[in-house]
Order: sequence, then C-alpha cells, then structure tokens
Amino acid sequence: MGLPALEFSDCYLDSPQFRERLKSHELELDKTNKFIKELIKDGKALIQALKNLSMAKRKFAESLNEFKFQCIGDAETDDEICIAKSLQEFAGVLQNLEDERTRMIENASDVLIMPLERFRKEQISAAKEAKKKYDKETEKYCAVLEKHLSLSAKKKEAHLHEADNQVDHVRQHFYEVSLEYVFKVQEVQERKMFEFVEPLLAFLQGLFTYYHHGYELAKDFSHFKTNLTISIQNTRNRFESTRSEVECLMRKMKENPHEHSNISPHTMEGYLFVQEKRSFVSTWVKYYCTYHREPKRVTMVLFDQKSGGKTGDEESFTLKSCIRRKTDSIEKRFCFDVEGVDRPGVITMQALSEEDRRLWMEAMDGREPVYNLNKDSQNEAMAHLDVTGFNVVKKFIYAVDTRGIEEQGLYRIVGVNSRVQKLLGLAMDPKTCADVELDNTEWEIKTITSAIKFYLRMLPGPLMTYQYQRSFIKAAKLDNPEARVAEIHSLVHRLPEKNRQMLELLMKHLANVANHHQQNLMTVANLGVVFGPTLLRPQEETVAAIMDIKFQNIVVELLIENHEKIFRESPVSGGGGPANTNDHAVRRRSAESKVPSCSERPLTLFHTPSNTHEKAEKRASVVLNSEAHSSPPPSSNCNSATHPGSNTSSPSATPAPVWTRLHSLPTGEPDADGVLLMRQSRPNSLFNPKSRASVPTSSIPRKARALYACKAEHDSELSFIAGTIFDNVHSSREPGWLEGTLDGRTGLIPENYVEFL
Repeated sequence: MGLPALEFSDCYLDSPQFRERLKSHELELDKTNKFIKELIKDGKALIQALKNLSMAKRKFAESLNEFKFQCIGDAETDDEICIAKSLQEFAGVLQNLEDERTRMIENASDVLIMPLERFRKEQISAAKEAKKKYDKETEKYCAVLEKHLSLSAKKKEAHLHEADNQVDHVRQHFYEVSLEYVFKVQEVQERKMFEFVEPLLAFLQGLFTYYHHGYELAKDFSHFKTNLTISIQNTRNRFESTRSEVECLMRKMKENPHEHSNISPHTMEGYLFVQEKRSFVSTWVKYYCTYHREPKRVTMVLFDQKSGGKTGDEESFTLKSCIRRKTDSIEKRFCFDVEGVDRPGVITMQALSEEDRRLWMEAMDGREPVYNLNKDSQNEAMAHLDVTGFNVVKKFIYAVDTRGIEEQGLYRIVGVNSRVQKLLGLAMDPKTCADVELDNTEWEIKTITSAIKFYLRMLPGPLMTYQYQRSFIKAAKLDNPEARVAEIHSLVHRLPEKNRQMLELLMKHLANVANHHQQNLMTVANLGVVFGPTLLRPQEETVAAIMDIKFQNIVVELLIENHEKIFRESPVSGGGGPANTNDHAVRRRSAESKVPSCSERPLTLFHTPSNTHEKAEKRASVVLNSEAHSSPPPSSNCNSATHPGSNTSSPSATPAPVWTRLHSLPTGEPDADGVLLMRQSRPNSLFNPKSRASVPTSSIPRKARALYACKAEHDSELSFIAGTIFDNVHSSREPGWLEGTLDGRTGLIPENYVEFL
C-alpha cells in the first residue's frame, strides 16, 4: 500500500487519523530529503576523488537500489512502476561500469548535483517551512480556543462577541494554513516522481557519452531508457492536470468550506471538552469524540493536537440520553449533558461553538438529518442520449474527420466558450439544426471539438455511468494488461445500450484521430488525458478521486487501442461462451429487482410525449423495452437517426427533446422537459411489485420522502420533486403504487420513488 491521500476536508476536522496520515507523509519527505542529501554527497565524492571512484560508485549504486518510491493511492500505473524500478536499473548499470573499471565523469555537477539541490531547496525546504508555519498556527489556534472557551458566560455581550470574532479569525487562518500545507506536501510527493529521477537519467546519459564501454551498455539500456522517458513525460503530464484539479479544489474549499464538509462514516465526530470532577474541583479535558447512530455508541479519545499524539486510552459507552444545558445552569457556554447506559453518572460536554453543539444534539437525539441533493439531480438533465444527440455528435465528428483531422492539438486546444455554446444550441434546436453548416469557415475546428466535449459533460451522468466508474478504475489497476482489456470489455457491454453506442461512435473517431498523430500530435495518451475526466468523472470531488484521473486516462487509452475488439465482439462470460441477448435480459431483470440510486439510474434515451389515452401503454413500453421497435429507416434529418451498432432504429414519429438553453444551464433549474425525462427513467417496480422488498407495504399509514422527482400523467397521481415529504402513506390497490397525501391532496405515488421515514 502507498501513502494515503490527504483530503482537504480533513483539515477542517483535524482528526487523529488525519494527523497520523499527515505524519506518514512528513516521514516520507524526511526520508526523501535525507536520501537526496546522501545522494548529492556521494555524487560530489565521485566527481572530486577519482582515486575513491570504485568505493563511491558502489555506495551510490547501493543507495539507489535500496530506495523505494511510495506513491499516493492503492495502486500504481505502468508509468509509475517503470519510474519506481528505474533506480534499481540505474544501480545495475553503475555496478557493471565499476566491474569494467572504465569510469569517467564529465559535467556531472550540472546535470546531477544542481537539479537535486534545487529540488531539495525549492521543494522539500518549502514543505518544511510550511510545516513550521502549520505547527505554529496549530499551537496558536488551540491556545486561543482554550482561552476563549474558558470565558465566563456572564461576561458582557460585546466582550463575548469580540472574543468570538477573534476565535473565528484565528480558526479561519488555521484552516487556510492547514490547506496550504497539505497541498504543498502532496505536491512535493508528486514532483519527486519526475524531478528526482530525471537528473539521474541525465547523469547516466553523460556517462554513456564519454565512455566506449558505457556506449556499449547504453545500447542495451536504450529500450528501458525510452520507456522511462515516456513514463516520466506521461507522469509529468498527469501531474500537471492533477495539480490544477487539486489546486482548484483547494480554492473551492477556501471559498466555501461548508459546502465541502467531510463525508464521514460516523454520524458525528469532532473535539469536545469533557468536565471531569475531582475532589472539590472540576477540570475540562479535551477529547476527540465519535458517535455512531445505529449502535448509539459514543467513543472518546484523549488527544492533544499540539503534541500530535494520543495521551490516553480509548473510552466508549452506549448513549442513553442527551440534554442541552441552559446557559444559566453552568458558567461554560455550548454545553450539553450525556448519560450512558453502561456508564454511571452524567457527563457534561462542551462543544466548540453553538453550531457545533446543534449538530451534536441533532445527531444524538435522533432528529432528521439534512440531506444534500445530488448535484446531477439538482441540475436536471441538460443533454440527452436521444436521436438529436446522436445526430449532432455524428455531424460534428464527420466535420472533424473531413476538415480538421490533421489540425495540431485537436481536442486539446479549446474553442471560445460563447461560440461553443452558440453552435451547440443551434445544432440541438430542432428549428435551427438543419441550417447549421459545419463546412462553413464560421465554425472553427476547435469550436466543433469543444462542442463535442461540452455535450458529453452536460449529460445527466458521465457516459460510462457513475455505477461502473469505480469498476472501470479497478480494471485499469489490474497488473495483467490482457486482464485489463478483458475486464473493460465486459464492463462496456454492461453499460446501457445508448451509452455503449455513443461510446463506440466516439472511440472509433478517436482511434482515427490517433492514427494521424504524426500530423495532429494527439497520441492515444494525449487523448486519454483529454477525455478521461469527462467520460469517467466521479460523483464526488475529492483528492483521492483526482488522484485516480491517471487511471481514467488509461481506461480511455485502452478503449481507443482496442475499440474494434471491445465493441464488435461480445465479451467471454464466466462459462467461456460469448454473452448473448439472454444475458442482457437477465441483467435487465436483475437491475429491476433493486431500487437504483441516483448514480445508478440510466441516462434518459427518448422524450416521448403522447396523448392522455396512450400514456399508460407508453409508460410500459418506455420501461420494459430497451431498444426501439424495428421500422424502416427514417428520413435523414436532425430529429431521427439509426443508432450506431444496432440494426434497429427509433420510430420516426419520436420527436427530439427540447434542448435546454445553454446560457441558462448554470442556474440548475429544470424545465418541464427535464421533469418528464426523469419520469421516463423511473424504476419499473410498477411491473414487478415484488422487486422492492425493503419498502414496507402494510396498510398502516406512515410518512415517506421522495427520492426522485416525478410529474403526474393522470389525475390520480401526484407530482412532486425530490425531498418532498408525504403523509398518510399506505399501500394501494394498484400493484407497484402507494397512496399518500401531499398538501391536502391524496393520490398515487410510485412505490420505489420513496423511502419510509
């Protein structure tokens, strides 16, 4: 296992586990610093003392052989593995040169010593300075906080308000310093992968230049050298994109820290001061407390942030009750009393602020927690994998293939945002799509390629779906290259039909782009960097997710390189036979037997408005049929198309959805079409009433919450948005439906659109 990722959200929580993870990074930096100093010392000895050449070289080689890279994350890419074992390769070459005793060093100081010293002074020293500042701010924050919490509640309100403002200022400064320190530590850890190895590679190249025997060894070494150079360049490219993502996330954390709060597996955790009563006196001791809702278990660990280590054993008890302390009953502020089942007496605890106490009280007394709607649910579907979408993408791809396939920086160079939005808006609008002439010089190639990427980003979910995002990442982390391709092959055929068709269309095009890399400079690796984060974007924006971007890129690279096999051949099943249509049907039935989460719901395929008397039949056909009915190919226009990879086509009468205006996308407010489209992708327990065993269907009236938005199609149904609370919910006569009351009106609710409270 490598070094754990340091989440920015942990800086606000400042837990013991975060401190331990941070300490492991600090130890690794110290280890790297010591190794670099030793390496520089050995290099100078090699240059200055030729009589000690043999001993100095062997020591230098041994140092290289013993050092091991520690990467952030639980897996390494092929490039990182290549870089990690490069030191052992270097050591072997040095030992071989020593055995032959034909050694000579020229210009070693410029190519080896100076870059390492520069890296150590500019990067590692900067990290050490950041640590000193972080430790100083930690001590200052803790001292100010303890002094603040010791203030009597009887002080004047103005005095207390001034003290609160002072603590908030110090706390905010501490958080900012913490974020900057974590950012710097991870930056140095990533930089050393190329800034440390690259000088060593240059040093070896110098040896090969000046020695005949070194030249002979260089020919044997050339293959690894080429791979290592590519790996370093790929790692550098990934670092640049990763660093910008992490830096952007850090800025977001600074600007809106509350919107990026840490997602903890515990109900509540943080620091509390606990009153400990002794003979005639009472003291307040700082603990890091954790509360689990389900077992109602409270855990307390005596911990001193200033010393950075545990100062006591872990203590836990089962919660019995939690009561807020009034200000006039105790001198301290923000207090509440906790009573345990298996611990005698009442424990008085002091939170860090009024808001902190409110959160602890809500967690412990069973109040309803606040749920944040998923971002993709808030921003209703703004682009869809429908007939119009396929037609537009095909039209754009044809324009790129015919006009700009050899244009340098294809897909990497972005177009002007206003032009991109204008093009996409015109192309997606049924009224204007026929008038868009991409052969016109008005539309630059970079505008068209940016429109393709923008369309893919505006889908309700990534093209390769949130459901399989982690599976694709795990496949890219497999050691065996053939196993990677096989697993990705299998996962692609599990995607919803329209997603797979669009992915096939895109990969075929990108393979064509890569075939012209001599002209457009866009290799498979470069295309992976461009499309990886778009096709496999994660549901949550964390440092760990950003660190996985390199594996997203690898998935796209493998799809491009093996697109013919992956999309034209069925994957081999566990029994050795090819997956057939029955397999898809089984998967479809198994998917219907559970309630999908927001991330697992398939992308909307069609928007099919119909008359009132046809809606019941339409609802069944939309849910049960994954492919359109066979019909003669419709006329070629912007509202109809034969989907790629399929012999069937959509009904020609199916109109395209109305494209949401691009300039209104950032508002995140769904229009009527967005609601209707969400309705069509609802889980189909309407046709399988036994598919949701987890939802009670007794006749006892209960309250329930809506998981998804829904627009009524009959007078007997209720319209609602996600998060709506229904009263008097009970089973109805119609299978797959419940009956409930909303705003005084009683009607039907889809059974698996709600959860009971």
